[in-house]
Amino acid sequence: MITKFTFNSQYILSELPSADKELFEKIMVDKKYRKNHPIFTEGTLPSGIFYLQSGKVKKYKMDNDGREQIIYIYNAGEFFGYSSVLSESTYGDTAVAIENAIISFITIKDFNEILDESSSFSRLLLKSLSHEFGVLANLMAVLSQRTVRERVALNLLILHDKYKVDGVAHTYIMLSRSDLANMAGTVIETLARVLHDFKYDKLISTDGRKIQLLNIERLVQIANFY
Repeated sequence: MITKFTFNSQYILSELPSADKELFEKIMVDKKYRKNHPIFTEGTLPSGIFYLQSGKVKKYKMDNDGREQIIYIYNAGEFFGYSSVLSESTYGDTAVAIENAIISFITIKDFNEILDESSSFSRLLLKSLSHEFGVLANLMAVLSQRTVRERVALNLLILHDKYKVDGVAHTYIMLSRSDLANMAGTVIETLARVLHDFKYDKLISTDGRKIQLLNIERLVQIANFY
């Protein structure tokens, strides 16, 4: 299942008791971020955690050659940046808005107070961290053991899950070719060849940067993630 490769914390806020939700509403400070604007940078000290109200954010690390390896893309409704706060360490990666976004900030002080006051939030956060660890292990295995064709197919399926909207018939992935290549751990030229093959086989359609999946079942087979 695709959930092996996606960790999301969207359920945290929705599953909290109403009193705990009200606590968050009181302490969240909203800020607008333009596309390509950094939220935090690898190696810096955290001052709080973040909640994505709208838009999308990529989380990545830089390899030894200075290339991005995208670890994850956050959707609206997800918390992020809390691992470094909990471990009292610097950020282990960088987060950047990949489209215009509204992000709520929660200071470390307020975050720790909610952890102390809300057993529900503590439990849900621990659940999210545990799942996140498993997802990262699965993604590492994919990058080291799968072919580029398999990795591209898998990441298209992950992105399809990220971009789909309830009640909307068609899902369009709106990600730059550079970011998609960085997700799949390949170069743009190789990605372009794989996408061309997928398009020729009528597995996907493209319109500029937009990608629509036409044959999800076949892409699942190619991704080989059972």
